[in-house]
Amino acid sequence: MDSRPIGVFDSGIGGLTVLQEIIEKLPGEDIIYFGDTARIPYGSRSKEIVIKYTFQCIRFLLSKNIKAIVIACNTASALALEEAKKVFEIPMMGVIEPGAKAAAAKTKNGRIGVIGTIGTINSESYQKKIRRIQPSADVIGIPCPLFVPLVEEGWEDTDVALMTARKYLLELKEHHIDTLVMGCTHYPILRYTINKVMGEEVTLVNPAYETAKVVKDMLKEMNFLSDKYENGKYQFYVSDDPEKFIRIGGSFLKKEISSVRKINIEML
Repeated sequence: MDSRPIGVFDSGIGGLTVLQEIIEKLPGEDIIYFGDTARIPYGSRSKEIVIKYTFQCIRFLLSKNIKAIVIACNTASALALEEAKKVFEIPMMGVIEPGAKAAAAKTKNGRIGVIGTIGTINSESYQKKIRRIQPSADVIGIPCPLFVPLVEEGWEDTDVALMTARKYLLELKEHHIDTLVMGCTHYPILRYTINKVMGEEVTLVNPAYETAKVVKDMLKEMNFLSDKYENGKYQFYVSDDPEKFIRIGGSFLKKEISSVRKINIEML
């Protein structure tokens, strides 16, 4: 048994959807969450910058004596995870592989859609991993950059969100996909709107949910699970003003966030 906390980080608020799923699966684990809110979004950054930012986030979490790291950011998972594994000796996972495996397992007609940031889609990380698992799969990726600001403004259930989703997802509907990966941590908040556009015949894959299952299995296999079964403690850190994080984060996490500390991530 290992009482050290799990470290989770994202480019901002969206990773709280991953944290929420981890809490559901592992309610006794202590968790430290860092949101790099001063430098969001990662999705439009170069690979070199995303790697730099990811390494800084990891160094911060390592200073908190954590036992494992979850990169709860699709862009960082796509562009920096493999590089990070070469440098840091700590159990580490991203959100892309669990999501890709779930999509390959759920599709019936082999036509899979992936939506995400420009960086995630252009990296083709989901597409490549899905095809590696299921070589015959027909995978189409569509960037949906406006989804993130819609969620952060709290407009996920509005007509504006619905019209935007219809515009972005038209090509996927015409492609007759039967499975859609929500390849950005913000997108599960738009699940109702996306489902309304795509229809009940399309299965939505939430990599946050899939990642939480893998985190639990990994910690169990390594004998790193806490000896507590409930009442985990959570600490929150950000790199910019905590006010917006506190205001919006509660809806992502489905519980009130009362205390958030700001740090200078550029110093790491």
